[in-house]
Amino acid sequence: MLHTSPHPLAPHHPLAGPHHPLVPPHHPEEDGVVDDPKVTLEGKELWEKFHKLGTEMVITKSGRQMFPQMKFRVSGLDAKAKYILLLDIVAADDYRYKFHNSRWMVAGKADPEMPKRMYIHPDSPSSGEQWMQKVVSFHKLKLTNNISDKHGFTILNSMHKYQPRFHLVRANDILKLPYSTFRSYVFKETEFIAVTAYQNEKITQLKIDNNPFAKGFRDTGAGKREKK
Repeated sequence: MLHTSPHPLAPHHPLAGPHHPLVPPHHPEEDGVVDDPKVTLEGKELWEKFHKLGTEMVITKSGRQMFPQMKFRVSGLDAKAKYILLLDIVAADDYRYKFHNSRWMVAGKADPEMPKRMYIHPDSPSSGEQWMQKVVSFHKLKLTNNISDKHGFTILNSMHKYQPRFHLVRANDILKLPYSTFRSYVFKETEFIAVTAYQNEKITQLKIDNNPFAKGFRDTGAGKREKK
């Protein structure tokens, strides 16, 4: 699903607010470069396995990386033009959830949203050629529930549902971001519920089976359910 935002910090601009609106189609920039970006999600099959069960991502005060990781392949860029790639995570709906009788259900209205943060890929800006040669990984992004976080982590509410969004901007300087056109890509299968401890044992097992760094679950029992 593709959204673009033509105006500097318009209400629909990713830097301006949490929602994912429908906005007009993209027009060629004034630099005369015409490109046709295509973005695919790496590890789509694994994401779909998690999605069927209801993906959970652990958030901690000190920050926790996501698994599966957000990785993409990009094509159709202008080889010589410079691009900035970003990721943000927005509320998927207006509800709070609870895990009851082995399933997720709505528990009430969502808590107030946490401060919005864009994660800029550390290789930005890079040429289209450089981006297209590799898998673009956002594995360094960390999730936290610490509203006072000073590390640039993404701040989320526990037991709320979220949707990551991938953004592609043709710009040669980070300072130009607020005045640039964002092309945004949403992969529904990456939606997840933020938790402080895994609720669904099937999710815990799927993480252990697929994540080479999940050894800690076995050793510390960190996958046990939150006590209500």
